Amino acid sequence: MRSKKLATVTAIAASMPLVFATASAEAQEYEMAIATLIPENLTNNSIYPALVHFKNLVELRTDGEVAVSIFGGGQLGSEVETGSQVQAGGRALQSTILTSGAMSSFYQDYQAVTAPFLFDDWRQAWAFFDGEWFADFMKGTIEAADMRYLGTFDDGGGFVAFTNNERLIKTVEDLEGLNIRTEENPAHVATMRALGASATPLPWGELITALETGLADGQFNAPVINTTYGLDEVTDYTTLTGHVYNSASWVVSEAWYQSLPEEYRRVITEAAREAITLSHGASAALATASWQKSCELFEECYLMPAEERARMAEIARPAWKEWIVDDYGLDAQLIDDLLAEVQALGESLPEEAYQRYGQ
Repeated sequence: MRSKKLATVTAIAASMPLVFATASAEAQEYEMAIATLIPENLTNNSIYPALVHFKNLVELRTDGEVAVSIFGGGQLGSEVETGSQVQAGGRALQSTILTSGAMSSFYQDYQAVTAPFLFDDWRQAWAFFDGEWFADFMKGTIEAADMRYLGTFDDGGGFVAFTNNERLIKTVEDLEGLNIRTEENPAHVATMRALGASATPLPWGELITALETGLADGQFNAPVINTTYGLDEVTDYTTLTGHVYNSASWVVSEAWYQSLPEEYRRVITEAAREAITLSHGASAALATASWQKSCELFEECYLMPAEERARMAEIARPAWKEWIVDDYGLDAQLIDDLLAEVQALGESLPEEAYQRYGQ
């Protein structure tokens, strides 16, 4: 009798995981898997913590009906690979984060955001990316790639800094004759050539060797990248110019999004807005700390003043515009409209701040 009771209890216990799993599956009506190349670390980047916050908000506000999973560190493949999975309808993967090069491969117009010296500061950049003009612009991803845009993260803090082995870059003349490694992005090549440097497009994996062997004199990346990956060990000088603002677009499968009840679509978009805002602050803090670290690690550092940045922009912008219209094929009016929106924000934001807080 005792052995029969034990067998019955054992059988019930063995069946419990299946019961719980079934109940869990029933409670989770919708799955939202998000892929990113960013590591699953809450302190060394700004995107993963924002995605964790998003997960918490969505699962709380939908009572667990939408279960969010985050796959960092490139677990699910490259950006183009994950973008293709999202584009396919969101059956296996519902969402991904695409940096500017990958985003442009799905939505050609996104290349417009590579304009050199586009932003003067973070507040202007955030107002642009979080504003109505850019939201309307990014609706083009629905038709072009069956993706819905949720928001823009700062990739590595947004603004980039040069590092090189030859001299400290203080003026545009200091770039003359330098060989700068760039991403395999023709917009960056056009910008470097306009500023008097030569450009060597190379994949990330070849960067350190190129600098060690002299194939390239320098490169540019966000300060957090320069310090994290030890570029102070292969280059001596660094200058924060901010001539490129790196961004990362957060997209979701349009087919999957439309399969959600409206109340859950609202939760997704509202939670994404809060996550993006959280990420902005974390990004700026990390970038600031990394720039301070750069000034400790590199032999010399230099923060380029606004006057010289404006001078460089006047040289680089026409060459970039010629490339993006004549060679890349974007509409000149689109470029003019984008630049006008950014300029308008650059003029209105300081005045609004003074009117609100300074008088």
